[in-house]
Amino acid sequence: MKHYAWLLMATFIFVASCKKETEKILGVQSYDNGPTDSLKLNQIQIIASHNSYHVKTSDSIFAFLQRANALHLLPSEYDPVGIDYSHLPIEQQFNDYTVRGLELDIYNDPQGGQFYNRQGYRFLSMDVESHVEELNEPGFKMLHIPDFDFNTNYYTFKAAIKTVYNWSVAHPNHLPIFINIETKQDVPADNSTLANIPVPWTHSVPYDASACDKMDEEIKSIFGQNLDRVITPDKVRGSYTRLDSAARAGNWPTLAEARNKVVFIMQGAAESSYKAGHPSLQGRAMFVYSSPNSAEGAFVILNNSEGNYAEIQQRVQQGFIVRTRSDANTNEARSGDYAQMNAAFSSGAQIISTDYYRADSRAGTNGWTDYHVRFPNNELARIDSISATGKLGLGIIKE
Repeated sequence: MKHYAWLLMATFIFVASCKKETEKILGVQSYDNGPTDSLKLNQIQIIASHNSYHVKTSDSIFAFLQRANALHLLPSEYDPVGIDYSHLPIEQQFNDYTVRGLELDIYNDPQGGQFYNRQGYRFLSMDVESHVEELNEPGFKMLHIPDFDFNTNYYTFKAAIKTVYNWSVAHPNHLPIFINIETKQDVPADNSTLANIPVPWTHSVPYDASACDKMDEEIKSIFGQNLDRVITPDKVRGSYTRLDSAARAGNWPTLAEARNKVVFIMQGAAESSYKAGHPSLQGRAMFVYSSPNSAEGAFVILNNSEGNYAEIQQRVQQGFIVRTRSDANTNEARSGDYAQMNAAFSSGAQIISTDYYRADSRAGTNGWTDYHVRFPNNELARIDSISATGKLGLGIIKE
């Protein structure tokens, strides 16, 4: 009998050691994240960066915009006060500042070269060529406002999401990353005041069905054709016929299932074309911010955390994931007002977007404060007090 007991123990040790060796060889590792991994994707709150790629425009363009604004020559959307901020590279946002959500603005550029020139420099008699060869390549380009506010950490959509992919591979236990994609089409030439100025303004290329398919193709070229590392509308919809029904039923993946994955949510000029021919976003790589009562409803965007407070709570209670903002246009960084941030936190919105996951480098000088957005105790993420009622005692969400 003792012989069999020793044989059984030896077999167990052998199998366990083989399993560990296999995990080591294959790079597979299991993680014990505790009971919080039973939470659903809609039951956590994360902090996201707004216009995550953005770098403040050149000093010469910024000074020009300041002068033009003082003379009331610019439309309000080009007030330089609102674009006076810069973001760190994505890896630093993830590693050093607990950011787990991004916003990427993209313009359609199927032929390449559409945004190679920066026509704002004409007002300063400077070279308009960017001399950035990436901008001559076909594909979606990443910038805030053509001709005026074009500096970026990533010139192309693919470069930005490749950065996310590489970071994800290097951090296999990470919380899901929410990536907001704003498909932009507006350019200064669209403004009636600016259009009358005889400058060869940069024009945009409209989004059509082909462009929408290309967006999905670019995502698949980085994350793989099967999108195994992406939480897609099809995966959330499951056996439901509509996404809004799946969201209301709580058919979101658990945190354990969502780790090491990303979620793309699109908004903007391409929305209609992206949804066309894909009922409830069937076969698409991205969700679309939509009405809660639409077939595509799963993610809802309500950016005014104070003004939309009651509706945010309502939508979160109904099962939707809501994105809101804690600050805008550098206002809070200048005033030090935390009202919007506090409203965003208590509203239950799951994605809280900010330009200030760290205080502005000018804090304490020239009218700037140390305003910054972090969860209490510098938590990476929080259990959502609205959608996860009754689960607040599960512990701290960790990686």
